[in-house]
Amino acid sequence: MRPKRLPPVPQPTARLQQLTLIAAARVSACRTASSQQITDIVRVTVDDEVDTTTFRAIVAEVGGDALR
Repeated sequence: MRPKRLPPVPQPTARLQQLTLIAAARVSACRTASSQQITDIVRVTVDDEVDTTTFRAIVAEVGGDALR
């Protein structure tokens, strides 16, 4: 008899990393340097899944030098 196992619990950090990578890919595909466009792309990507502080961190990470 096989032991019963619970399905794996999704890791919040894994989802956050996934959202960051998706946002980075979208920004890269658009080849934008505008901070407003980067912010809009991240906003659409995360779609209310993160809090404001995390949203800003993702925008800063994805934007990189374009926002400075």
